[in-house]
Amino acid sequence: MYLQVDRVDPAISREAAELPVADLHEAMGPARGRPALMTSRMRPLNRGLRAAGPAVTAYCAPGDNLMMHRALYLAKAGDVLVVTCQSESSGAQWGDVAARYALHKGLAAVIVHGCIRDTDTLERLRFPVWSTAISPAHPDKAGPGSVNTPIVCDGVLVQPGDLVVADGDGVLVVPKAQAAEVLAKARQRCQREDDLAQAIGSGAHVWDLIGAEAAYRALDPQEVDAAWKP
Repeated sequence: MYLQVDRVDPAISREAAELPVADLHEAMGPARGRPALMTSRMRPLNRGLRAAGPAVTAYCAPGDNLMMHRALYLAKAGDVLVVTCQSESSGAQWGDVAARYALHKGLAAVIVHGCIRDTDTLERLRFPVWSTAISPAHPDKAGPGSVNTPIVCDGVLVQPGDLVVADGDGVLVVPKAQAAEVLAKARQRCQREDDLAQAIGSGAHVWDLIGAEAAYRALDPQEVDAAWKP
């Protein structure tokens, strides 16, 4: 158990919360970006919410959320609590009581590889929650585990203090040492997309703007200037 976390710069977290996960993911490049992106199973409970902040991690035994509560106790305002349960559907890791406490402390979000419950209340509370499963299964509070150590959450390595960014598209983990670089590249991508939006508004074709013509012609396609008929 580690009581302290070497967190990513708060200014980076604040700016990352304003940028789409897709742009941050693309800014990492395929070699770094694909392993940093959680799978499509990791979904938000409430649409329209986004969050970013340093990871506080918990690894929980099957059917037990004691280590989640220890990490929640240690977490600070702006943190993203990242939880992995060793047996995904064995017991709920998160519910309304934990969410009310997280709201009171000012946490940015919770990411759960495992079950959440009390979802009707959680939706009303609007605290940002992402999870891979929903189940009312009872969690014990006695099992072993770890807090603020590296964990694997939905296939992605998460180290304490890493930048975690989440929105309606999914969840991305940016290693702390890469966060400033990735943020700068994501800003450039956003500016290019703003320029594309202006060009489209002026009548330009996406086909031309993205350079699709050269790639298409490289396939040597056979085109027929007529309608298909059975």
